[in-house]
This record gives sequence, C-alpha cells and structure tokens, in this order.
Amino acid sequence: MLIGVVGKPNVGKSTFFRSATLAEALIGDYPFATIQPNRGTGFVKIKDVAQEHGKISNPREGYIHGKYRFVPIELIDVAGLVPGASEGKGMGNKFLDDLGAADVLIHVIDSSGSTNERGESVDIGSYNPINDIKFLEKELDAWFHQIFERGWNKFARQLQLSGKPIDKSIAEHFSGLKINLEMVRGAFNKTKLSNNLTSWDDEDIKKFSAALREKSKPIVIAANKFDKSSNVILSKLKESTDSYIIPCTAEYELALREASKHKIIDYIPGSTRFKTIGKPNSSQSTALNKIDEYLRENNNTGVQDILNYSVFKMLDSICVHPGGVSKLEDSQGNVLPDCFIMKNGSTALDFAYKLHTDFGEKFIRAINVKTKKTVGKEYKLKNYDIIEIIADK
Repeated sequence: MLIGVVGKPNVGKSTFFRSATLAEALIGDYPFATIQPNRGTGFVKIKDVAQEHGKISNPREGYIHGKYRFVPIELIDVAGLVPGASEGKGMGNKFLDDLGAADVLIHVIDSSGSTNERGESVDIGSYNPINDIKFLEKELDAWFHQIFERGWNKFARQLQLSGKPIDKSIAEHFSGLKINLEMVRGAFNKTKLSNNLTSWDDEDIKKFSAALREKSKPIVIAANKFDKSSNVILSKLKESTDSYIIPCTAEYELALREASKHKIIDYIPGSTRFKTIGKPNSSQSTALNKIDEYLRENNNTGVQDILNYSVFKMLDSICVHPGGVSKLEDSQGNVLPDCFIMKNGSTALDFAYKLHTDFGEKFIRAINVKTKKTVGKEYKLKNYDIIEIIADK
C-alpha cells in the first residue's frame, strides 16, 4: 500500500510528510523545495487487540503506545504541482510519473490562503484555496487522458479482434496505474460507454480515463495551516468538492512528534492532549502552550486522522491478525507480532494466501480466535479479527 502526498509547492506538503513519518525531508519556504520524491514509513492507529486478552502485542513492524498499535504504511512525497503540470510545467511530468503506483492521494492545501497558484507566499486570505482543489483534479484527469490516449487506437483494434474480455484486458494493460478489474467495471457503469472501444472518440476516452482516475487515485484533502484558517473557510471548502476534507496543522504535529521523540513530552499521535515529562526550555514551553491551546479548540492536529481515513475509509481496509486459539504468541514468545491490512470483504482463504502461498493452496479450515469457532474459506474477515489458519502439511 502506497499513499501519495501531493499538492502545489509551499503549502506544507513536506511538513505533512515529515510529521507523518519523521523521515528527513527538505522543508523550504520556496517553490520546489522537493525535487526528488521522498519515501518514508507512516503508521495507521488501531487498538491493540491483545490487551483485550490481558496481554500487550510485540509488533514485528510498527509499535505499541498505550492502548494503541501503530501499523506501518508507505508514503511518498512528490515534487510540488503547479497548474499546467500535465503539460510539463514546473516538475509536472516527474510529479505525475511518481504517482503511478499510489493507491490513494492526500492532497495538501493551504487552507489559510497564504500561498498563491505558483507556490509563492502571499498575505493570509488573499488566495482562494478552492482553486487548488479544482486544479489538482484537472491535472490528474489530463495526465490519465494522456496515458490512455497513447496507442489507444492500436490497443482498441487489437482487443476487439482478440475476443478477450474487454474489462479484464483494460485492467491488465493499465495495471501499472494500480487499476484493477473492479475499477474498470465501475468506470463502465459510470460512463455508460460502449464495449466497442474502436467506436470511442477523444471525448469518450477523456470521460472513461477520468472515471478510472477517480476510482484508482481517490483523494483525501488535508486542509493544512488550519491554525491560521477558520471553520467558515472550511465550510466553503467542503461545499466546493465531493472529496473528503480534514483540517490539519502539520507543523504542530511535527513539533509534537519531535518533542515526544526527545522525551520532552509523552504524545500518542492523534491524541487530544500530551503530557510534559521532561524539562522544556523557554521557547519550547511557549510553543507547547500554543499547541495545547490549539488542541483544546480542535481536538487534534488532524494528521493521524487523515492517514487513518485514507487507509480505512477511502481504501475500505480492515486489520487482521494471525494467531492461535491456544496462545497468541509465536515460537519466540512474541504476542501477535503481525498485523495485516486487508481489503474489506476479504475471506479466510484470502488471508491464508496473504500469509503464505502454501497456506492458501493447502487450506483446510480457519478458526476465529475470539469466538473459538471454526470457519470455512468463504468466511468474510472482520476488522480486528484474530485468525488461525489450519493447512495440510
């Protein structure tokens, strides 16, 4: 799973990325501070189900903090986007190519209106951030259209002559964009276009590629710099788009995570409060007091909410743990060391294959550890399930 962090220059995109990953990323108050894409590990926040059994998990990947388990996900912060990116302006071509493998996009915008269309700093409120929401969708649709347009006529003719399933062939041909069969069928249902691809004109290709972009690259909008914005602006943003919008202040989240890393405070990402455990200096105390005031008014910084919403809502995912009915520990004594993010609707057999091909091919049955009931291969997994797979040896 790969989450793309996108947006025009200077809106706090790299600050968001760093606040989510603590990976080193160049943060600069000027356009194109990011040139090469940054990759890092972020985490979704879930409850630690082992604690329901009187234990604490020992994750092989990720970590436990308080009652919560943080499961790793991969993020990529790409070069800043400006209008005309699909035509090669700015770092446009590179930006778009880097996004091909992303499953979902977090679009970071400056909700305070202090960054113009070119990524330059301007007075707060002097630029309308609604423009950014519209231009990103426009550039992404234009990018998809270019990809589909290249060699489309030849592909369409060959496909019609081959007699192969149209939807499956399109999914396979464009799999590099994370397009699957379900998405292709959804695009056909939305556009109502003919299965005779050779009859499509350019407007049909635009319509179909835009529908596929929407399904394969869903967007969550991070309304950043909300400490300098307002609920009035947030309401206007929400009225302007069908995309889900979450207000955030990435700069505050980064400060909290850095302070927690250096044992100045105890902070669980996504929490409404933090606890001072060290001895902050004067400037640190001032900054922490300011952040505390913000949290009291807004509950949290929004960064963790955005990550969780992207994975569990936009991608419709659940978390499933392998474990045993007799014990939750592995052979080394680690409690529930693994947690897998699965597509909602996945079955026990899907989970067996996720663990190992042999488990899937030699699947006999599964056991729901919580209920201690045997389930078959068609059992639909539920969020926070602990499943034991029984396979032939």
